[in-house]
Amino acid sequence: MKALIIGFVFIVAAVFAILPKEILGFGLGWGEDVLAFLKGGAPVLAILFGLIAIFIGIADIKDRAEAKKDAE
Repeated sequence: MKALIIGFVFIVAAVFAILPKEILGFGLGWGEDVLAFLKGGAPVLAILFGLIAIFIGIADIKDRAEAKKDAE
């Protein structure tokens, strides 16, 4: 139950931070900064996920080769 409440608090805080002050009269107006962060972070995350996928693929190939040797 605590985790659920804390999760809602974080979501409300994030929405408050993104809301523009000029339109609604409250909020921190960090929307532009959040978009810049996402634009900059997306390629980095794509590279990291790609590297992880490559490492998993290599490990899978090694496991298959080892299993094939054990089967013989």
